[in-house]
This record gives sequence, structure tokens and C-alpha cells, in this order.
Amino acid sequence: MKLWTGRISKHADQRLDDFNSSIAFDSRMLEEDIRGSMAHAAMLGACGIISQADADAIAAGLEGILADVKSGALPIDMQAEDVHTFVEQTLTARIGDAGKRLHTGRSRNDQVALDFRLHLRGETARVRAATLALIKVLTDKAAQYTDAVMPGYTHMQRAQPVTFAHHLLAYAFMFTRDVGRLDDAARRMNRSPLGCGALAGTTYPIDRAQTAAALGFDGIVQNSMDGVSDRDFAIELVSALSVLMMHLSRFCEEIILWCSWEFKFVELDDAFSTGSSIMPQKKNPDIAELVRGKTGRVYGDLTALLTLMKGLPLAYNKDMQEDKEAAFDAFDTVLACLEAFTPMVETMRVLPDNMRRAAARGFINATDCADYLTRRGVPFRDAYKITGQLVAGCVARGLTLEELPLAEYQAACPQFEADVYDAIRLETCAALRRSAGGPAKESVEAQLAELRAFLSCADKAGK
Repeated sequence: MKLWTGRISKHADQRLDDFNSSIAFDSRMLEEDIRGSMAHAAMLGACGIISQADADAIAAGLEGILADVKSGALPIDMQAEDVHTFVEQTLTARIGDAGKRLHTGRSRNDQVALDFRLHLRGETARVRAATLALIKVLTDKAAQYTDAVMPGYTHMQRAQPVTFAHHLLAYAFMFTRDVGRLDDAARRMNRSPLGCGALAGTTYPIDRAQTAAALGFDGIVQNSMDGVSDRDFAIELVSALSVLMMHLSRFCEEIILWCSWEFKFVELDDAFSTGSSIMPQKKNPDIAELVRGKTGRVYGDLTALLTLMKGLPLAYNKDMQEDKEAAFDAFDTVLACLEAFTPMVETMRVLPDNMRRAAARGFINATDCADYLTRRGVPFRDAYKITGQLVAGCVARGLTLEELPLAEYQAACPQFEADVYDAIRLETCAALRRSAGGPAKESVEAQLAELRAFLSCADKAGK
């Protein structure tokens, strides 16, 4: 039986039932629905709105339903309109009239808003933990490669020397911001809408603060119309997930390049690679490619939510039933990506010698060569031109700056001396970039310390 049959006299057309039903996706909120109902029943009993005996019977009945669903003894009825209907009707069938008193002072509008917040709070915690696990892997891996020189790129052209550790930590810090965005959104979400009713609260003397505290909220939503119609929290969380996916996708793009024979900076473990159905030599970075592709899917979920909400007047509208599938899909997708991506990065083999060779062939020490002359009194613009001419000559002859004879340096500018080779050595070039945030070892060690402190604080905050 529908919960709304009092006003409607005809039986619903089966096509309406099928179109209207949401249990196929909102059944995943069953535990949150039961937890919310238990808190609501306890409050009703404490406030004398229903008898304490009925409140106790409701609590025991709900605990039994949850236990039976978890054990498999009670299958969810997929013919029910939604998870709320299934729980209430099962409860009433088990404990009788007391079950019919559960919905006193409550609407499905505030009930679903509550369940949705509770569920996304749990999902956010899972994604947060998975992101922290990735940051830890990146931090640990970076610590192993603080001396591994590689080319840093701008415009996809070799630009200046960095280290592999420095490069990995750039992504690690991106992911710390993702954790911050999730935390900020979760904090704003953590207000209870229970007690907002359909839109105008209730005439019963309920205690909204009691249910909010019982369910771990920081307080209540202050306006009842806002409480049932707000989906900012879902939009904000999926927006944070979209940025996280953008960071993952950028990283995937680099890993895909690094795996190619043209770069060969890393090699993915066989357990996280696939082959070709026709080309036996192939080892494909499918996980990275899939994560890159699934980024668009999460963007689509965000667009769906924004579009869903953009034209809705206050308060609740049935359109809002469409919020859950998009949000659930975004969380499921991001979690799946993190759980595949993190061990892929953890197990990939780094090839520092290949990185060093690429750095040497890219003339990424040219700026340091010009700086060498500048420190000897040559105006920078002249030093820049002299170095550019030396690079052009090296390119024409297939040499690197480190291989160019000293006589040719001195022919270009007499200020060059034998110590130029130490100045343009790639390891020296990286080591001298000691400014905060740079690739020098001491700077990278400071970044590692900051990330370890972040992980320690974030881990404590999550408990």
C-alpha cells in the first residue's frame, strides 16, 4: 500500500508505479533510514508525543529489520515505492499499530533529506580515506626519489630540471586540497533537516536538537523550507569530487605518457596493465585511461545535479528524486578510481636513468648556463643570447651542453671557465633550486615533512 493513498481514490497505473519508484537506487540508504527513524522514535517517546512503550517497540522492530536485511533473512521488496515505504510497512507488519505511529511529526520530505545527508556523510568519509591513502603512497614513493633528476615541462617541452620526487609531490599537494574541499563540504552538510516536515515544520512539540545530536549532526537546518529543498550539499560534494577527478585525470595523462616507449620513465606492474588482442608486444595502461575517461562521467553527474536544481521553486519537488542516482554514481566512480589508481602508482617501477637521459637531451640546463655568465658580469640578455647560440650548435651536432668542449664555450664568451661543467650538471641545477617549494633535496624534504604532518592531522580528524 502507498503511504499517500488517502487522497487518491484510484489504483495507480502500473506505468506510474514503475516511473515513480525509487527503491532501485534509494534502497542503499536503508541503514540510514532506520537510524534516522530510531532517533525520531526515541525523540517522540522522550517528548511524550507517543508512549515510551511504542517508542521502545519501534526501536526493537527497526533493529530487527536492519539485522535481518544484513543477514539476508529479509530481502528488500523491490516492488515497494521506496526504501522508506518498505521499512515502515515491514515495521508495521511486525509490531502492529505502534509502527504506524513512527511517522508522527515527520514527512517523507525531511526523511529523505535526512537519509541523503547521512548517506553522503558516510560516502564522503570513504572517499576521504581513499584520497589520504593515495597521498601517503605518493609521499612514500617521493621519499625514495629525491635525487632522481627528470625534465620538468612547460608547453609539453622540456623546460628545467626537477626531480621525480618533486613532480610526485605536486600531485600530492593537489590531493590535500581535495581532502580540504571534502571536509568543508561535509561540515556544511552536517546539519539535520529532520523535523522540517513537508516544508513548514510540525504542530507537535518535537525536539529537533535531540535527533540532531543523536545522529551526530552539528546542529539543525534553521529554516524548514530550506531543510527539505536544499541539495547544495550534494552539488558541493560532487563538485569537490569533480576537481579530485580532474587531478587524477591529469596524473593519468602523465602516467600514460611516461609508460610509452617515447618516454619510458616508468613501467606499470603487470598486475595493473593489460595486453592487446592482436599485438603481442603491447602493455597498455588501461587503468590510467579508464580513470581519465571516467572523469567526464563525474562531470556529467555534477552537470545533472546543477541542471536539476536550477529551476525548482521552494520547497520540495519530485524532480529532486533524480538527485540520488547522480550523487551515488559520482561517489561510486571516484571510489573505484582511487582504489584502482593508488596500487597502480604504488607498484609502478620508476626508471631514473631514462629520466636522466631525457633531461640531458632536452637542454634544460640552458637557463643555468645563462645564469653562470650573469654571475660573471655578463648582462642576462647577452648571456641568454650566447647560451641560445650554444644550444643551437649542440642541436646541429647532436651534442649536449655537458658534452660541448670548453674551447667552444670560451670562443662564444671568454667568461666561461672549466667550472661551467659543474654549474650546468643536471644534479647541480636541481640542487641549487633551494627556494621554498623547489626541487632541491632540502626543499623536497620540507615538503615531505609538511605532507606527513597533514596526513597525521587528517587521520586524527577522521577518527
